Amino acid sequence: MQKKTKKKVVLAYSGGLDTSVILKWLVEKGYEVIAYVADVGQPDDFEAIKKKAIKTGAAKVYVEDLKRELVTDYVFPAIKANAVYEGRYMLGTSIARPLIAKKQIEIAHKENAEFVAHGSTGKGNDQVRFELSYYALDPDIKVIAPWKNKEFLEKFKGRTDLLNYASKHGIDVSQSKEKPYSEDANLIHISHEAGILEDPSVPFDEKILKYCNTLKEAPDKETKIEIHFKDGIPIKVVNKEDKKTVEDPLELFTYLNELGKINGIGVVDMVENRFVGIKSRGIYETPGYTILRVAHQDIEGIAMDREVMRLRDMLAPKFSELVYYGFWFSPEMDFLMSAINKSQEMIDGVVHLSLYKGNVSVLARESPSSLYDKDLSSMDIEGGFNQQDSEGFIKINAIRLKANKAILDKHNKDYFD
Repeated sequence: MQKKTKKKVVLAYSGGLDTSVILKWLVEKGYEVIAYVADVGQPDDFEAIKKKAIKTGAAKVYVEDLKRELVTDYVFPAIKANAVYEGRYMLGTSIARPLIAKKQIEIAHKENAEFVAHGSTGKGNDQVRFELSYYALDPDIKVIAPWKNKEFLEKFKGRTDLLNYASKHGIDVSQSKEKPYSEDANLIHISHEAGILEDPSVPFDEKILKYCNTLKEAPDKETKIEIHFKDGIPIKVVNKEDKKTVEDPLELFTYLNELGKINGIGVVDMVENRFVGIKSRGIYETPGYTILRVAHQDIEGIAMDREVMRLRDMLAPKFSELVYYGFWFSPEMDFLMSAINKSQEMIDGVVHLSLYKGNVSVLARESPSSLYDKDLSSMDIEGGFNQQDSEGFIKINAIRLKANKAILDKHNKDYFD
């Protein structure tokens, strides 16, 4: 009798309690599980995670180093758009998810796997980001999301059930002891949420910070740097104190993370709106991205046309929303990215910055594409600007204001008479 072939599933695996239990549960359900570990810069022992996956029942394990691609193809495009969600969240988790999903689909195709799976909760944003990316990249893929599966939910009603199951099946949970909050880390940021942080009226304990010094710990001395841009992309960082110069994209971003950490830059405590309609409180540490965003906005000030900037600024919140909601791979994102890339064609130059106790201060900027005309702007010389022309300019713009005032006066007179 011919042996029945098992169905293959590629599981996004972190080595934590949830995905380890999910891996074993999928094996028990009769799947051949291929564990996929995405290295996006989180401080994990990937060799230990790989061994744990095999021990838990994975038929094969992929550990993919995605850090460079994350910076060049996801972080830098987001910087071009000055992306930030709801004015404060630097999208650290959101930017990484489409890349993780993309590689997962590539592995599924390579392994001829019919299914992909993830361990995201049914209340959060990540389930949406992963699954929308899966379907956009492969409309025929089948998704297993255990935390939305009735049978799984009936079996695992809480953390105790997960721990008991892990103990029963010999799954090491020494790395999964009860935490007072949840964390997600990558090259861009680390987030802290849930647990003791769920009460937004209670200040967070600064001891939780891992990527950034507190303001008290930050040195009482500024760090002066310059960041060079070409077409809106950072191409070089120079430390003005020790003359260290970094040009490689991944090393550049990592170095800015180090400088941001030292100076306590990029800590945000906020309540945001999840895509599913739930508000949540998060503490975010995003040092390097914060520095880059400030510098990029400043170089645009000198090198970008006013009307182009106005239109791009209208698109930036939508771009950020699409990233946050999980629509990186979508026709609307393709459209926005084309417009944003066009806006960046002459965003070249150098921004001089001071990093000091949580602050990123712009000291100066220079650009070969500068639209700034010192003579034209000067209050001391004419510089090609006839100030008498402003009289007509103002009168033309005042026409509608005068007309509106006349109508209001007539309306009020008729009403009170």
